[in-house]
Amino acid sequence: MERDAKPKAPAKRKGTSARQYERPRGGSARAVGDLMPHIGRTAFRRFGFVQSSVVSRWPEIVGERHARVCAPESIRFPPGEKSDGILQLVVLPAHTPIIQHVIPEIMERVNRFFGYKAVARVKMRQGAVQAAPLEEKPKAPPSLKPIPMELGDSLRDIGDPELRAVLEGLARSLGGQET
Repeated sequence: MERDAKPKAPAKRKGTSARQYERPRGGSARAVGDLMPHIGRTAFRRFGFVQSSVVSRWPEIVGERHARVCAPESIRFPPGEKSDGILQLVVLPAHTPIIQHVIPEIMERVNRFFGYKAVARVKMRQGAVQAAPLEEKPKAPPSLKPIPMELGDSLRDIGDPELRAVLEGLARSLGGQET
């Protein structure tokens, strides 16, 4: 009798219907390269970096020599502030005493990179450092046009190769206009 009766299904309320979730559309497709800074920024902030460029430009900030033996791990700021932080470095064990002596220089360079006193202390942790791959900048192909004779001798005295290349290009472009 009561056992034979089927259980009643729960009654549906009027006015409430289950809506399916729809992902908001973002418009046209975007290249993955455009999305990467946003993804990286989130990950870096999670691990203590306000600016991901500190990690990506570390060899420029401290120099190639120090970048091979130490790497930034995180920057921790006091709650609610963006200055007087603590920079955590990972240093190769054999190089820890050397890096200990150049910490004031590293702090100065990092603060110069930020433009204000972002780092007040540096903590070191010994560990493996991932060496940055040596990237050779692609060289510009040599121009086929010769440098005008009247400008060739004056360009030899310039010691900076980058400046010399720029001035040679300028001389070539001016040489082509005087015809």
